[in-house]
Amino acid sequence: MLPGELYFALESQAWTGGMAFYDPSSDGQTAARAYLVTAEQFSDIAAQEMYREPGATLDLTKVLATGRSEMGTGRYETLVCPGYLDGYPVLTFTAPWRMRDVHWNAPAATYLRHLGSGLGEAHGWSVKRIAEYLATRPGAAGHWTVEAVVSVLKARD
Repeated sequence: MLPGELYFALESQAWTGGMAFYDPSSDGQTAARAYLVTAEQFSDIAAQEMYREPGATLDLTKVLATGRSEMGTGRYETLVCPGYLDGYPVLTFTAPWRMRDVHWNAPAATYLRHLGSGLGEAHGWSVKRIAEYLATRPGAAGHWTVEAVVSVLKARD
């Protein structure tokens, strides 16, 4: 669990709904899944999400020293280090803005299913617990009910 809030905003061309963003400065906690990767692997993943050519290793000095490094103004161009896990820095990327500064947008069912799968594997949560979490995130709340998300998650089986 990371300090901060998960929210949905903008419009994903791949998922056709709101995309997940992380606001580490907001109250609450964000359920996350961690993978142990090298700096080069993280750089490659980040480059793809930033719509950049993979291959260059990101300079992680600032994000590791301060907890944040803005690589650009676009979505997923801000690196965040909210802490450490087993002695390794936890790194992720998000938008440079705060969640209160952007219009929220509900995620698509297929995206919720994808996120739910990861939450189930990482946290061992039940389908109902996953649905309660996802349905109450800003952007999803008011559009998705817990029951509707349960139906979406069960459709993956």
